[in-house]
Amino acid sequence: MTSDIPTTTGTDDRALAPPPGCPAHGLGGGALTRLYGPRPLDLRSLYEDLREEHGPVAPVLLHDDVPIWVVLGHAENLRLVGTPALFSRDSRIWTPLVEGRVKPDHPLMPHIAWQPICSHAEGDEHRRLRGAVTHAMKPINYRILRRAVYRHAQALVNKFCERGEADLVNQYSEYLPMAVMCDLLGMPKEYNERIVHAARDMLKGTETAIASNAYIMEALGRLTARRRADPVEDIAGLLVSHESGLTDDEVREHLRVVLIAAYEATANLLANALRMVLTHPGFRAQLNGGQMTVGQAVEQSLWDEPPFSTVFAYFAKQDTELGGRQIRKGDGLLFAPAPGNVDPRVRPDLKAGMMGNRSHLAFGGGPHECPGQDIGRVIADVGVDALLRRLPDVQLDCEEDELEWRESIASRHLVELPVRFATRPQQDVEQMPSHTPNPPMAPSWELPPAEPVPAAPAPESGPESEPDPEPGAWQRFLRWWRGY
Repeated sequence: MTSDIPTTTGTDDRALAPPPGCPAHGLGGGALTRLYGPRPLDLRSLYEDLREEHGPVAPVLLHDDVPIWVVLGHAENLRLVGTPALFSRDSRIWTPLVEGRVKPDHPLMPHIAWQPICSHAEGDEHRRLRGAVTHAMKPINYRILRRAVYRHAQALVNKFCERGEADLVNQYSEYLPMAVMCDLLGMPKEYNERIVHAARDMLKGTETAIASNAYIMEALGRLTARRRADPVEDIAGLLVSHESGLTDDEVREHLRVVLIAAYEATANLLANALRMVLTHPGFRAQLNGGQMTVGQAVEQSLWDEPPFSTVFAYFAKQDTELGGRQIRKGDGLLFAPAPGNVDPRVRPDLKAGMMGNRSHLAFGGGPHECPGQDIGRVIADVGVDALLRRLPDVQLDCEEDELEWRESIASRHLVELPVRFATRPQQDVEQMPSHTPNPPMAPSWELPPAEPVPAAPAPESGPESEPDPEPGAWQRFLRWWRGY
């Protein structure tokens, strides 16, 4: 099959003639568009330009000018992730990698390189590994999880509630998911600022990312060893004891996948949901008026600002067609929730709400659909609710257009979300968040002290004294209630 990848007519340093070996090489004198560059990119606008030029599937270049397809259409993305007979997550079949054009130090290699984990496996091996992960998450009690999220949210808000100002990215949304995930995995004592910073540093791909990854892997290795010695029914313990017989390395690697994927996705989701509530008066009014729940606001955020813009990557197992383009065996394709969610064939009016519609691409689909998506939803839902309960007057402390973003091919992060509010005292973390001080909680069965009853005059002694009158209905009820 002959590839029919067209070429773009992009300008400036984002455009480059197809390199030798590119599927588009020799098909024309145009240029492919780079998804990277020395200057910050507005990928949202770039994707729309690509959609207009090429339709739902477009050819682009990654770092080092490695060619790949980006899938922009909603239906095409669903077909990509939902057809494992045609598209694989195993990068070992990717033509540029096989031909040596993707170097070991490629900036995206940590995302692309094949690993023996369920995210990259297929067939029986995928079922074995994925089965262990879903088994480990199945017993999660979501009522208990919600209480844990409220407790951690209370503790975080206590750190800044008396100051009247905060940065909800660096003081709240980046900490809450890690605290909850450390609980679920079975390592609450490891939760601290260092592990949060290590996770963020590793995801940024900084010069210290390798050391940060090593720190997290050491912590997960200690957890795996503890669970081998003392199995407990948390995620780590259930992975260790699963009938598939995961090795220590497999347990540790899957703990890393669960921890980092859940942390990154949920930190972004929580920050974006808070931004939406703070910057869109209509959302705040609907929440306050009861026309919308926090969960519905979170779902709208998943449409408008999915935690991952693209996911690296899928690879064609055979010659095929997608979105009217001829895809050759060994071609790579980016699953792209961000442009897929705004496909005009699905959302002709982006201002229209998507209430009740969960067909967004934020959590993927098919065999590799995110197994922890409900955990992320709960953390974001409760995280927003807890903050608004504690600080109902919270407001953005800058103009919306002053907010800064850190954008990469994979995701788009808020740098900070400054807010102001009336100062309030700290609260007991075990209490439900409230904008007023919580009174001490008494057991639900305990009645308040009874009002003292004036003593009746003593009856006169003698044979003619009358017997005590029958107690009234209220007195009989109180005696019954108190167990007399």
